[in-house]
Amino acid sequence: MKFAALIIAAAPLFMAACGNSSGRTPAEKPAPLEVAAFDADSAFSYVARQVAFGPRVPRSEAHSRCASWLESELKRHGADTVIRQEAVADNRQGGTIPVVNLLGRFNQASPKRILLLAHWDTRPVADNDPDPDKRDTPIDGANDGASGTGVLLEIARQLGNKTPAIGVDILLCDAEDSGSHDNDESWAIGTRYWTEHMPYDGGILPEYGILLDMVGGRGARFHREYFSQRNAAAIVDKIWGTAAAIGEADRFLNAIGGAVTDDHLPVNEAGIPCIDIIECYNRQTGSFNPTWHTTADNLDNIDPDALRSAGTTVINVIYNERP
Repeated sequence: MKFAALIIAAAPLFMAACGNSSGRTPAEKPAPLEVAAFDADSAFSYVARQVAFGPRVPRSEAHSRCASWLESELKRHGADTVIRQEAVADNRQGGTIPVVNLLGRFNQASPKRILLLAHWDTRPVADNDPDPDKRDTPIDGANDGASGTGVLLEIARQLGNKTPAIGVDILLCDAEDSGSHDNDESWAIGTRYWTEHMPYDGGILPEYGILLDMVGGRGARFHREYFSQRNAAAIVDKIWGTAAAIGEADRFLNAIGGAVTDDHLPVNEAGIPCIDIIECYNRQTGSFNPTWHTTADNLDNIDPDALRSAGTTVINVIYNERP
């Protein structure tokens, strides 16, 4: 993903500017919820398993083995259908890139659905590493790739154990992180391809989407990502309001963060309002976690409590939805 800008503001002020007559968000007055638990240790184990394959760079053996494992996990956790979408996609940089997207569909009979997504590939170069000699090194991607995917695999396990009232589609998307910083179209290639070949009949799309990206960094805090707030403010309100209602407001801050070019943008363009849960403001860097696109993005720098907070919030959104 690419960091585009930093815009920090109080969320109520932003909402009021957009026509919210009360100027009040759900984060200020949360509704009572039936709180569901989330197993952070299990999510961490899914992160560790991905990292153990090595960097999941498209065209690599680690990438191929991880794709097969992810597919098997979605099946093992009871998805009604698992769709493996393989393609050679235009990388928007004058070449092509192989793509393996995986979609697990839970409670497929439900007409009301939501989409959860995370990218599982990793950056082929550590181009932000402080050591110039390491900048051509592929990264482990423990946070940037494995964290969001690990949380979704744990959610998939729980959906298999307890069917939600609505349908849930879990998309593990590929080829997000091989982009060029001078070309916004070169990011999120797997998701761009998926939105052009979505498996929805009759034009009935999920009501909304939630992207999880870089949700495992040490001390991570989740601001309202700028494009999410601009394109799908009601969904941001729903998620941040849920976080506040279940005691996660210290992680889900009620303030606008940076603008991030990420997988949620093509999903929005395809007609599904989609938001990004991502660490998009870090006090040390002013943008992403300090391990971003460095060789330090490894398992030692994953914060299980950040995984817990993100996973707990999303699973409570799911189980409090009604048909």
